Amino acid sequence: MYVCGITPYDATHLGHAATYLAYDLVYRLWLDNGHEVHYVQNVTDIDDPLLERAERDNEDWVVLGMRETALFREDMAALRVLPPHDFVGAVEAMPEIVQAVSKLLASGAAYRADDEYPDIYYRHDATGRFGYESRYSRERMEEVFPDRGGDPQRAGKEDPLDALLWRQAREGEPSWDSELGAGRPGWHLECSVIALNRLGLGFDLQGGGSDLAFPHHEFSAAHAEALTGEHPFARHYSHAGMVGLDGQKMSKSQGNLVFVSRMRGDRVDPMALRLALLDGHYRSDRSWTADLLTGGAARLARWRQAVALESGPDAGETLDRLRERLCDDLDTENALRVVDEWVERAMAGQGDAPEAPSVIRRAVDALLGVAL
Repeated sequence: MYVCGITPYDATHLGHAATYLAYDLVYRLWLDNGHEVHYVQNVTDIDDPLLERAERDNEDWVVLGMRETALFREDMAALRVLPPHDFVGAVEAMPEIVQAVSKLLASGAAYRADDEYPDIYYRHDATGRFGYESRYSRERMEEVFPDRGGDPQRAGKEDPLDALLWRQAREGEPSWDSELGAGRPGWHLECSVIALNRLGLGFDLQGGGSDLAFPHHEFSAAHAEALTGEHPFARHYSHAGMVGLDGQKMSKSQGNLVFVSRMRGDRVDPMALRLALLDGHYRSDRSWTADLLTGGAARLARWRQAVALESGPDAGETLDRLRERLCDDLDTENALRVVDEWVERAMAGQGDAPEAPSVIRRAVDALLGVAL
C-alpha cells in the first residue's frame, strides 16, 4: 500500500487525520486477515508551498519541514495510526528522482521547455492511457489543474496539461546539482519513484485524499508506467473525502484548520478524536463540528465502562459483525454501532461471559485502533 504523505509546511489538521485513519483501517484489516503488509508513505519535503511558507515566516525551509514532519508523526502516533514500513522524503529520494527524469527524457516521454529556463516536462499523453485513473474529462482536468499545483499557462510547454518533472535552478531557491542541470523535482514524480523502488509495479492500493485523484495520482501513474512500459502502476486507487468546517473544505489556503496538535494541547483524548472522525464514511465529504467530538468522548467513556465489567454478552457475534462492517468499504459508522449494541447490553447486565469484555477490548484495539 502506498499513501501520499504531507507537504510539511503546517501542522496536521483534521482533514489529514481523517485520510490517514482510513488507510490505517485498511492496514489493520489486512493484518487481521493474515497478510504481511508493506506500507510506504512519502513526505514532500521540497516544494513551492513549503518554500513560500518559509519565506513568509523568515524561516529556514529545512528546519520548517523537519519540525512539521516530526509534529505530524507525533500526531499520528497519538491517534494510534500504525506507522508505514517506509517513510521517505523527496529530498532523500533525490538521486532516484534524477535517474527517473533522465530516463523519461531519453525515451521521449519528457522534453525541455522552450524558454529562458529549460524546465523538464512530462508529455501527459506519453503512455496513451492518461485519464484512466481519475476518469476526468479534458475539460475537467483543465479546470482543476491550476488549483492543484499545475502551471497550464507556463510559456514553453507543448501542452497546458504537461506536468513539471524538473525545475531548473532559480536565484534564491534551493537546488541540487545533477546531470539534468541544477534544479529540484516536480511534485508527482517523487511518488512514482518512491513507490516503484520499494513496492514495484502493480502494488495493491494507492490511497490519498480525493483532491489527489487529479493531477497527482494520475501523473504518478503515468510517470511510473512510462518509466517501466507496463500497466498498471497500482491495482486499485482509493480516495478519502474532504473534511470541512463552516461549509468549506478544511485547507491551509482557506485558513480554516482544526489542528490535531492543538486539540492534544487542549487535553482532548486522541481516542475520542479518533472515534469522532470514524463516525462518518471515509469517502464522504463531511463537516467537522463540536458535537462530533462531544459524541466521540461520550462513546469512549461508555465503551471503557463496559469493557471494565467482570462479564458481558458473548462477543463472538459482535466480532463477526464488526469485521463484516469494516470489510464492506470501511463502513465505520455502522461498525461503531455494532460495538455500541454490545456495550448497551453489557451495561444493562445482560450476558455472563467473563471473557467477553476482554475480547471486545482487544477487537476494538486491533480493528478500530481505539485503546480502551
